[in-house]
Amino acid sequence: MPASGKHRRARSRRLTRGLLVAGTGGAALVLPVIAATSASAAQPAAAKAAVSAPAPAKKAAKTYTVVSGDTLSKIAEERSVAGGWKKLYNDNRRNIGADPSLIRPGLQLTLGAKAAPTADRTADAGRADRSEKRATPTAGKSAPAAAPAAAKTYADNLDGWIRESLDIMARHGIPGSYEGIHRNVMRESSGNPLAINNWDINAINGVPSKGLLQVIKPTFDAYHVEGTANDQYDPVANIVAACNYAADRYGSIDNVNGPY
Repeated sequence: MPASGKHRRARSRRLTRGLLVAGTGGAALVLPVIAATSASAAQPAAAKAAVSAPAPAKKAAKTYTVVSGDTLSKIAEERSVAGGWKKLYNDNRRNIGADPSLIRPGLQLTLGAKAAPTADRTADAGRADRSEKRATPTAGKSAPAAAPAAAKTYADNLDGWIRESLDIMARHGIPGSYEGIHRNVMRESSGNPLAINNWDINAINGVPSKGLLQVIKPTFDAYHVEGTANDQYDPVANIVAACNYAADRYGSIDNVNGPY
């Protein structure tokens, strides 16, 4: 930083004048030579104001990019996040949204520190809802037709089946989270949609448990949700029917932690 206060004016230096004879192709050209007689020549470095050293850069927070099949609990365990999936969710809540089970591939999570909101979730606090601020079409002119929304697609794997089931459940008011469904699926069938139990009491009675969440046929028929396949082995139909049953008996599939 420049020194505070007034700078002193540099002391005047006496100059001596001499003559220099330069050759000009036969004629002598006399040039004055100006030389400083002061012993203290100005130092360029001293004349410049000192520049303060830049502040050390802050250590960047660790991040992780979500890939297909990830869950918050899986990421927290693999990345040794102190506080587990709940801490990971709380630190990234503004980017994930209200449902911790819905983390999309490509989402960047901050590990160990709260993440800044992404551009698609940032909004001014005083900004009115966009739907209320749409311009009214000018009289005589029809508003442009809205483009049809693209149909949502799901991966043909456990992650995709759970996500499709959650969307159907949301439309029918059936509670449940990704973590709750995934935890029970892994316990009941290890993720195999064709799993069947041929040894328990249900099997002895002729109604073996089948599918991802090991549902017996009477339960599947009673809690089958319209719009899903009428097939016990269908992954989505099996999950939705089982979650519908769990909601009726336990309040939510999230409350199921053992045979049900």
